[in-house]
This record gives sequence, C-alpha cells and structure tokens, in this order.
Amino acid sequence: MKGLAFAFMLLAVLSVVIGMIWGIQMSAGGDHTLSPAHAHLNLLGWVGMAIFAVYYHLVPQAASGWLAKAHFAAALAGLVLIVPGIVMAIQQTGETLAKLGSVLSLLSMLLFLAVVWRSRA
Repeated sequence: MKGLAFAFMLLAVLSVVIGMIWGIQMSAGGDHTLSPAHAHLNLLGWVGMAIFAVYYHLVPQAASGWLAKAHFAAALAGLVLIVPGIVMAIQQTGETLAKLGSVLSLLSMLLFLAVVWRSRA
C-alpha cells in the first residue's frame, strides 16, 4: 500500500489507537460523558478512513488528480475538527467546531462519491 491509500490507512490506524486509549481512559475513570466524540473518532477515523484506504488501494487510478487529494484534505480536516468540536458541544463551550467538522465530513463524502463515480469502469 502506498500513496493516498497509505495516507488514509495511517490516519485510520492512528484514529483507532487514540480511540482505544480514550475508551480505556473513560472506562477506567467511570465517566463516559464524552463517548459521542469517541464514537465519531472511531467511526469517521477508523472505519471511514480504512474504507477509503482500501478503495484507493484496490482502484489506484482513483487516487490520481486533485479530486482525491481534496477528498483526503476534507476528510482529515473534518475529523480533526469534529471530534474536539463534539467534546466542546458536550461541555457546552461552543458548537462551531462540531458544525464545521460535520460540514467538512459531509463534503469529504461527497468528494468520495465523485471519485467513485469518475473511476467507474
């Protein structure tokens, strides 16, 4: 695995490692208040990024061009903003990051839809 596929897989594995450590910390402390943010890290970070990685690995021509790179940038930015944004929303210190991260995550998925559509055989 190389290129964009590798970048997505690396992000996926980093997400799941952080998610597992965070889950253990919540369990050990008996406070699961932030579990929605933890769940989003695992779903968008681990599952989503791993699926993207596998797709780009299996369809390497889809990884070329600006659209795939924009997909990675939007996916990364969405993840990096939505997880702390959900934490902030839960702690009632603001919802702006969560909203922005949500929009970027949706944009990422729409870009991925375009990538998949363009690479159909």
